[in-house]
Amino acid sequence: MDLATTLTQLRKKTGISREELAASVGTSGAIIGRYERGEITPSVEVAARIAEALEVSLDYLVGNTSVMIKDKKMLYRLELLEKITEEDRNTILRVVDSFLKEAQHNSTSKKLKA
Repeated sequence: MDLATTLTQLRKKTGISREELAASVGTSGAIIGRYERGEITPSVEVAARIAEALEVSLDYLVGNTSVMIKDKKMLYRLELLEKITEEDRNTILRVVDSFLKEAQHNSTSKKLKA
């Protein structure tokens, strides 16, 4: 998905107007409309402010990832994982994978019992 489409969908999903988004970003509603129509592209700085206002990552906003991380603590943890050694990262991820498999199994079991 491109920035224009993603921006439009996110803004509508959050229920804020172009003017409200513009005010939080420091631009005008008309400019937000031009971004949404793909007529112009925001600078990196403006795009970052838009992403922050919509509570998504800049990567998500511009279409570099399909994963929307709204939990700032989770994003911080991912950033920390990038800063540690590969060996430590792999160890941590093996433990997390184990917990995720167990949680998935428990969720599936509950659905089957219902």
